[in-house]
Amino acid sequence: MASIARVHAPSGQRALIITSLAVPLTGWTVHAVSLHRKLAATRREIADRRDPLTGLLGRDGYTTRARQITDRYGDNALVAFVDLDHFKEINDGRGHAAGDRVLAATAQRLAAWAGSRGVVGRLGGDEFAVAVRIAPARRELRLAQLVTLLAQPVEIDGGSLVDVAASVGAASPDVLGTTDLSVLQRAADAAMYAGKHTGRAVLADRPHATVPSINGRRGGRPGTSILGAAA
Repeated sequence: MASIARVHAPSGQRALIITSLAVPLTGWTVHAVSLHRKLAATRREIADRRDPLTGLLGRDGYTTRARQITDRYGDNALVAFVDLDHFKEINDGRGHAAGDRVLAATAQRLAAWAGSRGVVGRLGGDEFAVAVRIAPARRELRLAQLVTLLAQPVEIDGGSLVDVAASVGAASPDVLGTTDLSVLQRAADAAMYAGKHTGRAVLADRPHATVPSINGRRGGRPGTSILGAAA
C-alpha cells in the first residue's frame, strides 16, 4: 500500500496559517455581534416609540407590554378595547384641534385608570387598548368606573365643553380560558362592538372569541375589506 506523504510545516508557519484562518472568523463574529446589538436596539426603539399626540405607546410597544401583563398575572389580567363614540362628528363639527384635545384627554384618563400596573396604547385614530391587573371580584366595578370617567365632557380651546362617550369591551383569561393576547384582544374587540352606544362596558364571553376576524380585527371594521369588498 502506498504511503501518504505528510508535509510538516515549521511551527512558525503553522501559527501563521492558523492566524490567517482565524482573522476572517473573528471578523464575522464581531460583525454578527454588532448586527445583533443593532437589531436589539431597533426593537427597543420601536417598542418604546410614543404617539406624538397622546404620549401613549404605539401598537408594537403596547402589544409587547400587554403580553407581559397577561402572561404574568393570568386570571387577574384584563384587556380592554376603547373606541370613542361619534368622534367624526366632533372632528367635523368642532374642528381637528378639538378632536385632538379629546384624544389627548381620553389618553390621560385611560392612563390614570390603568395606573402603574397597566399599559395603555393608541392603536390608531380614536381606538385605544388597555392591559391591566384587576382582581376578578373588582372587575365589574372598575369597568363601570372607566365608562363614567370617559364620559366626562372635555374642555377645548376657549373654555367650551365637548360631550364625549366611549364604547368599551373587555376580556379576561379566566373567562376565555387563555392568556393568548391575540385571542383576548379579538374577544374584547367583538364585545366592544356588541355594546356600542349602550353606555356600558361589555365583558367578553367565549363566543366573542370566535367572531370572524381579518388580520386580528372584527370583520366589517375599517381596514378589513377583501379585494375591495367589505368583509
